[in-house]
Amino acid sequence: MNFKVGSPQNGGPIFVRPARADDMLSVQGIYAYYVLETAISFETTPPPLDEMMARRDKVLADGLPYLVAERDNAVVGYCYATPYRPRQAYRFTVEESVYVAPSARGSGVGRILMLALIDLCAGLGKQQMLGVVTCDDQVNPSLDFHIRMGFQEVGRLTRVGFKNDKWYDTVFMQRALLP
Repeated sequence: MNFKVGSPQNGGPIFVRPARADDMLSVQGIYAYYVLETAISFETTPPPLDEMMARRDKVLADGLPYLVAERDNAVVGYCYATPYRPRQAYRFTVEESVYVAPSARGSGVGRILMLALIDLCAGLGKQQMLGVVTCDDQVNPSLDFHIRMGFQEVGRLTRVGFKNDKWYDTVFMQRALLP
């Protein structure tokens, strides 16, 4: 799979394709921003490149997609699906993760990635997709993004993450992939 999925709101066309090993340095850089500068990830130290490679390899070994979005030959975002839980009864449910380079936020890259991920997971026979969104009492673009992508809030854990001297909730979002 390697396909052009259109032009985002700002910039040239976006191509979505499976992530390769040589993309992982860019992926690591994007993720490091979210680890260091936001509470979107509850990690506090950016994982080294070998850890990011191992995570990608695990996703692929599970038969699930790990994708990058590329514009002008540069990785501007990535996404992947992981099994929701290891027990067999959960095999039709996946959890999604989407990260967009800070320079590409608000340009439609996240939407393009999520649509590709939804399509691929549905094609694999997955029935449900979950997202876990960090929330506080402020406006939350990630929560709004998931709602626009057809997810519904199905649960909230309050004050479960402490990062950057602040408590955060996590909101469970769910979207059916197949009727």
